[in-house]
Amino acid sequence: MRPTLIAGNWKMNGSRAGVDSLVSGILRQGPFGCQVLLVPSFVFLEQVERLIVGTAVALGAQDIDPRPEGAVTGGISVSMVREFGCGYALVGHSERRTLFAETDDQVAEKFKACIHAGMTPILCVGETRAEREADSTDEVIAGQLAAVLAKVGVSAFATAVIAYEPVWAIGTGLSATPVQAQAVHEAIRAMLAAEDQDIAAQTQLLYGGSVNRQNAEALLAQPDIDGALIGGASLKADEFGAICRMAEGAG
Repeated sequence: MRPTLIAGNWKMNGSRAGVDSLVSGILRQGPFGCQVLLVPSFVFLEQVERLIVGTAVALGAQDIDPRPEGAVTGGISVSMVREFGCGYALVGHSERRTLFAETDDQVAEKFKACIHAGMTPILCVGETRAEREADSTDEVIAGQLAAVLAKVGVSAFATAVIAYEPVWAIGTGLSATPVQAQAVHEAIRAMLAAEDQDIAAQTQLLYGGSVNRQNAEALLAQPDIDGALIGGASLKADEFGAICRMAEGAG
């Protein structure tokens, strides 16, 4: 049985005082019967690491630079975030693809860097509204996945996570229905199974796209949805904690 993972992506939000309050509020509601991951901005990694020490809560980075070091102003390498206890890193989040024009090949390089460093990459894939309306969701995701498979092979997914995040649902208040989300997760698992059935069966697949207290339980009940990548709702301790409790026993 695949464990359930609830990840909170704080994006470009937070302050020193706010982070103390948020993490403390989340921890007060635990421990949780699911895997919990916090993904703050780089500048708060040390603060969050200190707050979660001794707990089962994991820490992740919102992005990484695939280069190990050098003259890369603003770049943050895998080894740097590892020093702050990061076991996970998001790669290919739709906001990185759209706002920073990241290509599938660049995302694949980041995925590869995580694997080589012993970190768990969370590969984000998903389609725009126009692509969904053109009935090309599976084709788009297959292309995003193929770029990574070509770079590292399916064996790398034995220690990776995939997050399906329909671009049209992120930060819009819209969300894929449980049936829509399950259909895409099932298709992603089939894409992996075409390469290796055992790895497909064990890979955690998360749903991300305006997940909140109202829709989380129905989404997590779907057979191929193994957790959630949560944005706005992860900035509210009570709501994030409520979703984590919904996930208990869902795996």
